[in-house]
Amino acid sequence: MNNKYFVINKPFGVLPQFSDADGRPTLKSLGKFPTDVYPVGRLDLDSEGLLILTNDKGLNHQLLHPKFEHSKTYLVQVDGDITDEAIKKLEKGTVISVNKSNYTTLPAKCIKVKKPENLEERNPPVRFRKNIPTSFIELTIHEGKNRQVRKMTASVGFPTLRLIRLSIEKLRIRKLKSGGVIELERKFIYEHLNIEDKPVVKKKKFSNENLTPYQRKKSFKSDKAGIKKGYKKR
Repeated sequence: MNNKYFVINKPFGVLPQFSDADGRPTLKSLGKFPTDVYPVGRLDLDSEGLLILTNDKGLNHQLLHPKFEHSKTYLVQVDGDITDEAIKKLEKGTVISVNKSNYTTLPAKCIKVKKPENLEERNPPVRFRKNIPTSFIELTIHEGKNRQVRKMTASVGFPTLRLIRLSIEKLRIRKLKSGGVIELERKFIYEHLNIEDKPVVKKKKFSNENLTPYQRKKSFKSDKAGIKKGYKKR
């Protein structure tokens, strides 16, 4: 298969899919893509940043299976001036709701940062309240529960106002503008995602064509015995 790899800087308000019954903006609004590519992972309607599109099923498995624990870094604008205590809680692990049960997040890396000078304004802009400041953090996690980052910051008292995925492992959006799309080579993608590019080995289908007459007869008897064993009288 001719695998394709696209990196998108998904804008706010764009669904990470190619169609929507309600007529909301989708990935189709960002350009033309091969019909067999699909987004890898979750990036909600109200979130922005790095999104991978591919038709590589192996890559999809490697990135999404929890056992691989790939790092994902987000720029998060929160409501209020976040405290050192809240940052420590985010790093240690916070209790959030997952499928109506309490779940303690894995240890994370969190640092308070200044608003990046090259940060594009969101459309629509984040709400402004004169007497309540906002602040920014970079949060790196190694899991991907539904709306996890938003739940984490809310659990320490600083609700998320804006969420941008900056990177997955070493793959970053860098200077890619909001709504921008770039196609990348397989080698580059695998290297920057810290994934070993193993060739897919297809299993050979069983055939009795090369068996000796004796082996075929033995195989037939074995199959027949299996059928009788699984037969139930009605």
